[in-house]
Amino acid sequence: MANAFVHVELNTPDPAKAKTFYSKLFQWKLADVPNTAVPDGSYTMIEVGAGTGGGIMKQVAGGPAGWLPYVEVDDIHAATQRAESLGGKVMKDVTEVSGMGWFSFIQDPTGAVLGLWKSK
Repeated sequence: MANAFVHVELNTPDPAKAKTFYSKLFQWKLADVPNTAVPDGSYTMIEVGAGTGGGIMKQVAGGPAGWLPYVEVDDIHAATQRAESLGGKVMKDVTEVSGMGWFSFIQDPTGAVLGLWKSK
């Protein structure tokens, strides 16, 4: 499938509270990793076993709060610009995640928010 959903991320004002809640609710394995692309420099990877994994991070300024799905794209800059040219809004421009790839947040013309992701 082209442009598959590849990651689901919780952007929250209180990552510690969210980690406690979700680890108890679903028994997810959580692993904190350093990440300079996020507001507090910390990111928590979620290992779910089978299926698409995700992460938990402190909410990005100007970004959405809540669960955000990511779609893999071939060219992150072109896809982000194309979303805007089609009437969408760029909520977070292309940002590098050191050693992993790049992401952006877009909002479609109906108000729904989506993350775009390009792996290194």
